[in-house]
Amino acid sequence: MYKPIFKVLVIAVLEAILGSTSAERVLVFLCAREGGYAAEIARAFATDLSPIQKQLERMERDGLLISRTIGRTRVYEFNPRNPFVPELKSLLRKALDLYPEQIKESLLLDRRRPRKKSKPL
Repeated sequence: MYKPIFKVLVIAVLEAILGSTSAERVLVFLCAREGGYAAEIARAFATDLSPIQKQLERMERDGLLISRTIGRTRVYEFNPRNPFVPELKSLLRKALDLYPEQIKESLLLDRRRPRKKSKPL
């Protein structure tokens, strides 16, 4: 398929288009899972929480994302009324296909329900 160096260049180009690493991480995560909260995104990329929160707030203020509160958690997702969201999601899906396999798997694996104690991993 593609050489590893090509994958790194694609991620760098995506960061350049979006303006920052944290913006790229937020949008790729939301594209992969269709929604999420700040701590979950920061944990997925093993990064600090503050830049992720700032990007989420900025993107919501600019109309790219919407949020809703579930309990004490603010969950973000793409704004379906924004006309640029379908094209942006298309670009992000193409970029996600070129991510390293272990990152792609961790982003796409969305396990939220508890599991029985006796069930093997």
